[in-house]
Amino acid sequence: MVKADVEAAIAGGTATAAKSQAGAPASTPAAPKPMSDDAVLKLFEEGSYELVPHDNMRKTIARRLVEAKSTIPHFYLTLDCEIDALLALRKQLNDAAPMKKTEKGEAPAYKLSVNDMVIKAMAVALMQVPDANASWTESGMLKHKHADVGVAVSIPGGLITPIVRKADEKTLSVISNEMKDMAVRARSRKLKPEEYQGGTTAVSNLGMFGIKDFSAVINPPHATILAVGAGEERPIVRNGEIKIANVMTVTLSTDHRAVDGALGAELLAAFKRTIENPLGMLV
Repeated sequence: MVKADVEAAIAGGTATAAKSQAGAPASTPAAPKPMSDDAVLKLFEEGSYELVPHDNMRKTIARRLVEAKSTIPHFYLTLDCEIDALLALRKQLNDAAPMKKTEKGEAPAYKLSVNDMVIKAMAVALMQVPDANASWTESGMLKHKHADVGVAVSIPGGLITPIVRKADEKTLSVISNEMKDMAVRARSRKLKPEEYQGGTTAVSNLGMFGIKDFSAVINPPHATILAVGAGEERPIVRNGEIKIANVMTVTLSTDHRAVDGALGAELLAAFKRTIENPLGMLV
């Protein structure tokens, strides 16, 4: 921007203000509108489709997604995490799980997934970078004292995000069993509102579908959401030599009003540090 640009902008602003004071409305760009139903249907031959009405869940999801993308300035940060140590610890912990009696006989007291460990690592990272554990409000920044981690769960006709409350204080086995219970009840639509409303952040994992990386949409009032891709063997360079390691790509979406680039980078670095040194999640 040069001096002439600044002077022109000032002059334009002054002229607009003068017109407004004189009673002439200041022009504002009209918000773009989606295509009408009729306009969409006219693009296809009659009889070549079936129109399935939206249920309330799909309408709510659509409304919240439009709201989130329209009102939250999304900012994205991506990095790779080596997860060999995480996979080894997960196997060790699962192998050591005590047996418990069930209606069908005996079964392990827990069975940890990689996602359970991601939830815990995100909670630990938020405690290490407390300024990122926040929600934006117009009157001030809402600083949270605990990490309540929402987890995206696919259900018929949509998606819901049950929340692991105070995940920073819970053990991996508690997080794992809690998530399994909520996922089952989510799919049968038996979650209570307090089990999926609120939260301070969220995790969305598409690794089980082989997705390498993606960017997730923030679910307000959260200021962040972590998108987790598949862990896979990849060549890496270590000390000048090519090695093979299990690598997982993660992308952090942030609400730039609450978590700017440097703060988001600090949070993601803390997550990577925890994931790559997973013993820290046990203390």
